[in-house]
Amino acid sequence: MGLPFGGGARVHGRADVPPPVQSSPSLQELLKRTFGFGAFRPLQEEIIRDSLAGRDVFALLPTGGGKSLCFQLPALVRPGLTVVVSPLIALMKDQVDSLTAAGVPATFLNSSLAAGESRPRLRGLHQGEYRLLYVAPERLMLSGFIEDLRRWNVALFAIDEAHCVSEWGHDFRPEYRQLASVRERFSGVPMMALTATATERVRGDIVDQLGLIDPAFYQASFNRPNLTYRVAAKSGAYDQVFEFIRARPREAGIVYCQSRKGAEALAEKLAADRVAAVPYHAGLDGAQRARNQERFLRDEVKVICATIAFGMGINKPNVRYVIHHDLPKNIESYYQETGRAGRDGLPGECLLLFSPGDARKHITFIEEKPDPQEQEIAREQLQQIVHYAETSACRRAELLGYFGEIYSDSSCGSCDNCLAPRATYDGTLAAQKFLSCVYRIRQQSGFDSGMNHVVEVLRGAETERIRRWGHQRLSTYGIGRDLDKSAWGAVGRELVRLGFLRVATGKFPTVELTDEGRATLVSRQKVTLTRPVTASGATKPKVGEIACDESLFEELRELRRTIAGELGVPPYIVFGDVSLRHMARLYPTSEDEFLRVHGVGERKLREFGPAFLELIGSYLASHPRREFARE
Repeated sequence: MGLPFGGGARVHGRADVPPPVQSSPSLQELLKRTFGFGAFRPLQEEIIRDSLAGRDVFALLPTGGGKSLCFQLPALVRPGLTVVVSPLIALMKDQVDSLTAAGVPATFLNSSLAAGESRPRLRGLHQGEYRLLYVAPERLMLSGFIEDLRRWNVALFAIDEAHCVSEWGHDFRPEYRQLASVRERFSGVPMMALTATATERVRGDIVDQLGLIDPAFYQASFNRPNLTYRVAAKSGAYDQVFEFIRARPREAGIVYCQSRKGAEALAEKLAADRVAAVPYHAGLDGAQRARNQERFLRDEVKVICATIAFGMGINKPNVRYVIHHDLPKNIESYYQETGRAGRDGLPGECLLLFSPGDARKHITFIEEKPDPQEQEIAREQLQQIVHYAETSACRRAELLGYFGEIYSDSSCGSCDNCLAPRATYDGTLAAQKFLSCVYRIRQQSGFDSGMNHVVEVLRGAETERIRRWGHQRLSTYGIGRDLDKSAWGAVGRELVRLGFLRVATGKFPTVELTDEGRATLVSRQKVTLTRPVTASGATKPKVGEIACDESLFEELRELRRTIAGELGVPPYIVFGDVSLRHMARLYPTSEDEFLRVHGVGERKLREFGPAFLELIGSYLASHPRREFARE
C-alpha cells in the first residue's frame, strides 16, 4: 500500500470519529506555557490539529524532529487518556520524567516496576488522574489490560517506533504485529503511528499492519542540518577513538561496536586512559545495564560503548557525537544511530571508521541466517552501507537519497566529502585491467566469480580455486601485482558504484560486466577514479551552534547538575543545553525575561527560576555582559 508524500486534508473515511476539539487556550499558548517552546517545529501543528480532529495520522519525522510533542500536546487538550505504545522501557521512564517536570500528569507501566510500584499507578488510572500512559506492546495485549483500557476512556493510541511493526524495517519486533487487534477492539479510537526511519515499502506495511484508515500522512525532511558526517579509514581504531574523545572532554558521546566483547574491551581501555566510559549491551545483567545507562543520562560518565545490535532507546538531547567503531549492518541503522547526536538542535558529529574487513565480518553473520530471502535482503543492505562509506559524493545527499529525498544543494558544507573532496586520478589502466579480468574469467569458465577471486587473479595469487579452474593461464593473471589486495578491492567496488560492474544477489555475490562496462572496455574510454578515504578527515563547521558566554554556561551547567542530583533525575530533565545557552546569551534577570528563554514554561519557572536567576545575577555582579551577533 503506497502513501502520499504530504499531509493532505482529505476527507476521513470513518463515520465514528469524534467532532473536532475546540482548543482553549490556543495550541501556541499551551506550547509555551507547558513546554516553554515559542514555536512549533515543522509539521507539528498540522499533525496535532489532524489528531484533535479524530483522524488517523502517520508521522514520519527525523530523530530530534519533535515526534513526542505530536501526541503529548493533544493529550492536554482533549478529554481522556492517550496511550503511548513504545518498545523501549528506558525511553518510557525518560519521557515520563520530562513530562512530570513540565507539570504534565503522565505515567508508565512495564516489567521494570514491582507490584508495589504498579498498584498506585493503576489506582490513579482508574481515577482519571493521568493524561498519558506509556506501555510496552506485550502489556497492551493482555486480556485484563484490554478491559482496563475500556474503562479508562482512551482518546488516542500513539504507536511510537512504528517501523517495528514491519518485517522489512531495520528493527522488526514480532509483538508489534499484534497491535492490529487494537484497531479491531477500539474501532472508534483514532491512532497515530510515528517513526523516524521508514522506506516507502515499510511505510505501506505499517499502514496495513496497524489498520490505519485513510491516514493523514506527514513526512518531514530527513535532513539533520546540525549533524556533520565523516568517514575515516580504520587505522589503529582505538587511537582514533581516543584522540577524538580526548579533544572533546566535556562532551557526551556514544561509540557503537559490532560485538559485546568489543564494547566491553573498548570501555575498559578508555576507562584505563581516564575517560569516563561504560559498556551497554544485551549481555549485561539488567541491573548493570540500567545502572550504566543511568550514569550516562546523568552525565556521570561521558561515553557509552554500545553494541550496534542493541538499541539504547534514550532521549538524551545533549549527545554531541556518535562514533561507529565498526561498520553498521545497513543505512537505516546508521541513520537512526547517528540521529542520537544533536537531538537538541546544537551541533553533533558523526564519525564512521571504515574497513572492508568489517564488511566481511557481516557477510559471515549473513550466511548464518536460515532464510535465503533474509540473506538476500541483508546482502543488499550491506552493499548500500559500504557504498555510502566509500562514496566520494556528498554524504548528506546519499543518506537522504536512500529515503527517497532529493538534496538539491551541490555541497552540504558539513560532510568530509564536501569540506575536503578526495583527490581523483586517471584510473583508466586499473579499470581496464579489472574489467578485462572479469571478462576473461567469464569467457574461459562460462561463469562469473566473486570480487575477491578477481583480485586474486589480478595479483597472481596461487590458490586452489585458481588452479582448479585454470585461471593461472588467463592473460590477465598477475597483471595487477603493482597494487595490493585492498587497493584492488577499492577499485572493484568503485567500478560497481560507477555502474561498470554489477554484483549479483544470492548466496554467492559474483561480479559481472554491465553493458556500460563492456562498452568502456571495448572503447578504452578514460575512467576517473577517486582516492580511498584516509584515516584523517576534514574539520567541520559547527552548524546550529548558539554563541554564548561560555564561562556562564559552565556555571549554569554545574547548577543544573546539582539540582538534578537532588531530584534524582538526569540533568536535561531540569533544562536542556539549548536553554542554558540561551540563558548564557540573554542574561535574564527577571521572571519575564526568564520566561522568554527557550524551554522555560510556567512550571519550570516556578521550580527552577529562582536558583538560576540568582546565579545569573551573581555572575553579572563580577562579569561584564557580552554582546553577540543576532542569530
